[in-house]
Amino acid sequence: MALALEEALKAQAAGEVPVGAVVVLDGTVVGAGFNQPIASNDPTAHAEIVALRAAASRVGNYRLTGATIYVTVEPCLMCVGAMVHARVATVVYGTPEPKAGAIVSMTSAHELNGLNHRLHAVGGVCEEQCRDLMQSFFRARRRTEAAVDGGD
Repeated sequence: MALALEEALKAQAAGEVPVGAVVVLDGTVVGAGFNQPIASNDPTAHAEIVALRAAASRVGNYRLTGATIYVTVEPCLMCVGAMVHARVATVVYGTPEPKAGAIVSMTSAHELNGLNHRLHAVGGVCEEQCRDLMQSFFRARRRTEAAVDGGD
Protein backbone atom coordinates (compact mmCIF):
# COMPACT_ATOMS: atom_id res chain seq x y z
CA MET A 1 0.00 0.00 0.00
CA ALA A 2 2.97 2.30 0.53
CA LEU A 3 3.60 2.27 -3.22
CA ALA A 4 -0.06 3.04 -3.93
CA LEU A 5 0.17 5.99 -1.53
CA GLU A 6 3.22 7.24 -3.45
CA GLU A 7 1.14 7.07 -6.64
CA ALA A 8 -1.66 8.98 -4.92
CA LEU A 9 0.79 11.76 -4.05
CA LYS A 10 1.65 12.02 -7.76
CA ALA A 11 -2.03 12.55 -8.51
CA GLN A 12 -2.26 15.20 -5.81
CA ALA A 13 0.80 17.01 -7.19
CA ALA A 14 -0.90 17.05 -10.60
CA GLY A 15 -4.08 18.55 -9.14
CA GLU A 16 -6.02 15.30 -9.48
CA VAL A 17 -7.97 13.52 -6.74
CA PRO A 18 -5.21 11.66 -4.85
CA VAL A 19 -5.86 8.02 -5.60
CA GLY A 20 -3.05 5.61 -6.41
CA ALA A 21 -2.89 1.95 -7.37
CA VAL A 22 -0.32 -0.78 -7.97
CA VAL A 23 -0.74 -4.25 -9.46
CA VAL A 24 1.38 -7.07 -8.05
CA LEU A 25 1.80 -10.42 -9.79
CA ASP A 26 3.99 -13.20 -8.42
CA GLY A 27 5.51 -10.79 -5.89
CA THR A 28 6.50 -8.21 -8.50
CA VAL A 29 4.93 -4.82 -9.17
CA VAL A 30 3.86 -5.03 -12.81
CA GLY A 31 1.76 -1.89 -13.03
CA ALA A 32 1.22 1.38 -11.24
CA GLY A 33 -1.01 4.35 -11.77
CA PHE A 34 -2.60 7.42 -10.29
CA ASN A 35 -5.77 9.34 -11.05
CA GLN A 36 -5.40 11.42 -14.19
CA PRO A 37 -8.79 11.94 -15.85
CA ILE A 38 -8.44 15.74 -15.83
CA ALA A 39 -4.96 15.91 -17.37
CA SER A 40 -5.68 13.16 -19.91
CA ASN A 41 -9.24 14.27 -20.73
CA ASP A 42 -10.17 10.65 -20.16
CA PRO A 43 -13.03 9.77 -17.79
CA THR A 44 -11.67 6.22 -17.52
CA ALA A 45 -8.20 7.29 -16.33
CA HIS A 46 -8.79 6.27 -12.73
CA ALA A 47 -5.73 5.01 -10.85
CA GLU A 48 -6.90 1.40 -11.04
CA ILE A 49 -7.50 1.50 -14.79
CA VAL A 50 -4.12 3.14 -15.43
CA ALA A 51 -2.41 0.50 -13.28
CA LEU A 52 -4.30 -2.37 -14.93
CA ARG A 53 -3.38 -1.09 -18.41
CA ALA A 54 0.28 -0.82 -17.41
CA ALA A 55 0.25 -4.32 -15.92
CA ALA A 56 -1.46 -5.90 -18.92
CA SER A 57 1.00 -4.21 -21.24
CA ARG A 58 3.97 -5.35 -19.19
CA VAL A 59 2.90 -9.00 -18.95
CA GLY A 60 1.58 -9.08 -22.51
CA ASN A 61 -1.86 -10.30 -21.55
CA TYR A 62 -5.13 -8.59 -20.66
CA ARG A 63 -5.76 -11.38 -18.15
CA LEU A 64 -3.99 -10.72 -14.87
CA THR A 65 -4.92 -14.02 -13.26
CA GLY A 66 -3.59 -14.26 -9.72
CA ALA A 67 -2.76 -10.55 -9.46
CA THR A 68 -3.44 -8.35 -6.47
CA ILE A 69 -4.27 -4.69 -6.93
CA TYR A 70 -3.61 -2.27 -4.09
CA VAL A 71 -5.57 0.97 -4.22
CA THR A 72 -5.78 3.79 -1.70
CA VAL A 73 -9.55 4.26 -1.99
CA GLU A 74 -12.38 1.76 -2.44
CA PRO A 75 -12.82 1.27 -6.20
CA CYS A 76 -15.81 2.54 -8.15
CA LEU A 77 -18.14 0.40 -10.26
CA MET A 78 -16.13 0.94 -13.45
CA CYS A 79 -12.88 -0.09 -11.79
CA VAL A 80 -14.39 -3.17 -10.15
CA GLY A 81 -15.73 -4.18 -13.57
CA ALA A 82 -12.28 -3.81 -15.11
CA MET A 83 -10.76 -5.91 -12.33
CA VAL A 84 -13.31 -8.65 -12.91
CA HIS A 85 -12.63 -8.66 -16.66
CA ALA A 86 -8.87 -8.76 -16.01
CA ARG A 87 -9.38 -11.72 -13.65
CA VAL A 88 -7.60 -9.97 -10.78
CA ALA A 89 -7.60 -12.27 -7.76
CA THR A 90 -7.60 -9.74 -4.92
CA VAL A 91 -8.29 -6.06 -4.44
CA VAL A 92 -6.81 -4.45 -1.33
CA TYR A 93 -8.00 -0.93 -0.60
CA GLY A 94 -7.29 1.66 2.04
CA THR A 95 -10.31 3.76 2.85
CA PRO A 96 -13.98 3.33 1.96
CA GLU A 97 -15.57 5.67 -0.58
CA PRO A 98 -19.06 6.24 0.82
CA LYS A 99 -20.58 7.83 -2.30
CA ALA A 100 -19.23 5.68 -5.13
CA GLY A 101 -17.39 2.72 -3.60
CA ALA A 102 -18.45 -0.50 -5.28
CA ILE A 103 -16.94 -3.08 -2.91
CA VAL A 104 -18.87 -2.36 0.31
CA SER A 105 -20.15 1.22 0.35
CA MET A 106 -22.61 1.69 -2.52
CA THR A 107 -22.78 -1.92 -3.68
CA SER A 108 -20.80 -5.16 -3.67
CA ALA A 109 -20.24 -5.23 -7.41
CA HIS A 110 -17.63 -7.97 -7.21
CA GLU A 111 -20.31 -10.33 -5.87
CA LEU A 112 -23.06 -9.69 -8.43
CA ASN A 113 -24.89 -12.69 -9.82
CA GLY A 114 -23.90 -13.50 -13.35
CA LEU A 115 -20.23 -12.61 -13.04
CA ASN A 116 -17.92 -15.33 -14.27
CA HIS A 117 -15.11 -14.25 -11.94
CA ARG A 118 -15.02 -13.27 -8.29
CA LEU A 119 -12.58 -10.95 -6.55
CA HIS A 120 -11.44 -11.34 -3.00
CA ALA A 121 -11.61 -7.92 -1.30
CA VAL A 122 -9.68 -6.65 1.71
CA GLY A 123 -10.38 -3.18 3.05
CA GLY A 124 -8.92 -0.93 5.70
CA VAL A 125 -5.22 -1.38 4.87
CA CYS A 126 -3.42 1.85 5.89
CA GLU A 127 -6.92 3.28 6.17
CA GLU A 128 -5.98 6.27 8.28
CA GLN A 129 -3.21 7.40 5.91
CA CYS A 130 -5.41 6.94 2.85
CA ARG A 131 -8.37 8.72 4.46
CA ASP A 132 -6.22 11.59 5.71
CA LEU A 133 -4.77 12.15 2.25
CA MET A 134 -8.24 12.37 0.70
CA GLN A 135 -9.62 14.57 3.45
CA SER A 136 -6.71 17.00 3.38
CA PHE A 137 -6.97 17.26 -0.42
CA PHE A 138 -10.66 18.12 -0.35
CA ARG A 139 -10.26 20.41 2.66
CA ALA A 140 -7.63 22.39 0.74
CA ARG A 141 -9.81 22.43 -2.37
CA ARG A 142 -12.77 23.80 -0.40
CA ARG A 143 -10.55 26.53 1.10
CA THR A 144 -9.33 27.52 -2.35
CA GLU A 145 -12.85 27.58 -3.76
CA ALA A 146 -14.09 29.63 -0.78
CA ALA A 147 -11.26 32.13 -1.27
CA VAL A 148 -12.12 32.46 -4.98
CA ASP A 149 -15.86 32.77 -4.27
CA GLY A 150 -15.23 35.27 -1.48
CA GLY A 151 -13.13 37.43 -3.76
CA ASP A 152 -15.98 38.29 -6.15
